[in-house]
Amino acid sequence: MPWLRLIRWQNLLIIFLTMFLAWWCVVLPQEYAFEGEPTFLLNTLNFLCLSASTVLIAAGGYVINDYFDIKIDIINRPDTVIIGKSISIKTAIVLHTVCNFIALLLAAFVAWQAHHLEWVLLQTLGTLLLWFYSTHFKRQYIIGNLVVAFVTASLSVIVLIVYEPVLQQDFFMLLNVDSFVKNTSCLPVWVLIVYAFFAFMLTWIREIVKDMEDFKGDEEEGCKTMPVIKGLKYTIYFIRILCIVTIITITIASVFLKTYNYNIMYIYMQLFLVLPLTLWTIYFGLIPNKQEYSLYSKRLKIIMLLGIFSLLIYHFQIYINASK
Repeated sequence: MPWLRLIRWQNLLIIFLTMFLAWWCVVLPQEYAFEGEPTFLLNTLNFLCLSASTVLIAAGGYVINDYFDIKIDIINRPDTVIIGKSISIKTAIVLHTVCNFIALLLAAFVAWQAHHLEWVLLQTLGTLLLWFYSTHFKRQYIIGNLVVAFVTASLSVIVLIVYEPVLQQDFFMLLNVDSFVKNTSCLPVWVLIVYAFFAFMLTWIREIVKDMEDFKGDEEEGCKTMPVIKGLKYTIYFIRILCIVTIITITIASVFLKTYNYNIMYIYMQLFLVLPLTLWTIYFGLIPNKQEYSLYSKRLKIIMLLGIFSLLIYHFQIYINASK
């Protein structure tokens, strides 16, 4: 269906899955630290409202991006153009507006219960950044890729810390290194921050790879993306540097978890995150053509999914450690 393709339903499913696993595998187990007392703002209803808010903002972002990219998409991928063909331009604008309006209402509902309506500024910032990304940032050097990566990480992972008072307390404890070493209760917040970094970096890398795919159309439309400004060879080296930084960070994080007896988590991260991303880095760009970039973009999405599913391993490891 054109509607589902327009809002990228597969990507929306991944966003929801990321939030759900982060909530279920990292946030909810914190309840045991409070002896079952009802301390969480993000109960099932509030979590569903918050996750629906993020999904709707992402859907609205995809719609408005396609609206402003009609000319470029006609050049790069004419068979996939939806707006102006299957769905009218006016309908697309209405859909974008409705998605963002409902998303802000849902976020406000959760924030209102905590008497902190200012938290909705995070969602508001996300909608504004996605709008300006489509109109301006996407055609600018680097900033467009960073905007998408920031919105992805903040609205899918960091938002859980912002909207959960228990995690906020642990976050401030995390800033105190001595307290963190002595009290591992803030370990879940640290895990969420690591996952936010992982989501940020892989989204940034994937956005640059997509710019390499769209090189021809972007160049004709005067977009100042990295492949257009610096060339494909430079862009390949830049992506490899980002990958190396990500690999080093994940390796350090896995070793750190191992020191807290998260041995299964350590093995999983080494075999299913570090190793695949290392191989991806080595082979990326060896065959410089659009079809190859598209293939590696899909492989990067698989690595992202492996990262998301590692939350299940983390959840499993919690109960193993607790039973010892």
